[in-house]
Amino acid sequence: MSTDDEDFAAMLAESEAGAPRTKRPKVGDQIKGKVISIGKDTVFVDAGGKAEGTLEKSQVTDKEGKVSLKVGDTVEARVVADAGGVLQLRVKVGRGPEARGELLQAAELGIPVEGTVTEVIKGGVSVDVAGVRGFCPASQMDGRFVEDLTVFVGRKLTFKITRYEPRNLVLSRRALVEEENAKLATETRKRLEVGATLRGKVVGFKSFGAFIDLGGIEGMLHVSELGYSRVDKPEDVLTLGQEVDVAVLKIEPGDKGERISLSLKALADDPWRDAIAGLHEGQRVKGKITRMQPFGVFVEIKPGVEGLVHISELGAGRRINHPKEVASEGQEIEATILGIDAEKRRIALSMSSSADGSPEEIAAAVKSQVGGGKLGTFGDLLAKLKK
Repeated sequence: MSTDDEDFAAMLAESEAGAPRTKRPKVGDQIKGKVISIGKDTVFVDAGGKAEGTLEKSQVTDKEGKVSLKVGDTVEARVVADAGGVLQLRVKVGRGPEARGELLQAAELGIPVEGTVTEVIKGGVSVDVAGVRGFCPASQMDGRFVEDLTVFVGRKLTFKITRYEPRNLVLSRRALVEEENAKLATETRKRLEVGATLRGKVVGFKSFGAFIDLGGIEGMLHVSELGYSRVDKPEDVLTLGQEVDVAVLKIEPGDKGERISLSLKALADDPWRDAIAGLHEGQRVKGKITRMQPFGVFVEIKPGVEGLVHISELGAGRRINHPKEVASEGQEIEATILGIDAEKRRIALSMSSSADGSPEEIAAAVKSQVGGGKLGTFGDLLAKLKK
């Protein structure tokens, strides 16, 4: 052996001695390995820990007979046996005469199985797993409660077997979804910050807003943040499964993780920028009463633009205790603009006949009312626009 060879051998031995030893996988372990070759019927995998694993080619072949892996790819699989120093791996359960044996092994080792949801039944769904009937309780179908289970019918999904019987399986998908969500959440948190724009999916509704899955983490899109126009229910503008871009407004600590507040409105054009450009004091406008408060009524005069008619400007001709005595929600009305506070996004309106006339007459009427103490000050009037 030459001196160079001796030096190289010494360096190699030193390197191996200093390298951390990788523990050999054992039966039941979930491993990630690299495909080192693909034979006629077998895929050979470097399983780590100086161990080689074999995977039946049919495990990674689609309906068209195309292999989904190539040399160098990483594959996740479960160790199902250790025969003669070679690990036998499996990624899914097949069909056929040996399916029941494979299902039993999958149940014992926790190997995920694929199944097709066939129907909704009492308490959950029925699932066909390799020709064997399975049952998945409603509480185990997803990481969050799903009210309408029919959305899963006909879909091929992955489950874990929680109880095995020769003619019946009890399944759970929830644990797998939560594991996947945990992985996604790690990546999502790298991009999660106030002001960030993220892509999410609508996964649930409440009367006060919609739940958005940002990738393993859910945020709340409050009904007030759906847009500049008033929205009564989130279902009026969103649908389950819809993908939307949302802005992150707030991130606060909570009992079950962070509470994330989202907004669609923050990404939309503000209608005020265009709307108020064509409005001025003294102008007559038409609108619809959208809300009623003890101090007055809110009127939408353009999409997303509301003004306030103070109770003293309802044109009742008499003293009233509540606007509902002379007006109703949804009522179409005409009003006169008394003032516009562009900075605070507020508009004061009047339905009083004394407010009709030219802009000069309107201005004089407002000054007269303010001076006479009817409205206090014009600033007080605008202050009442606070929702």
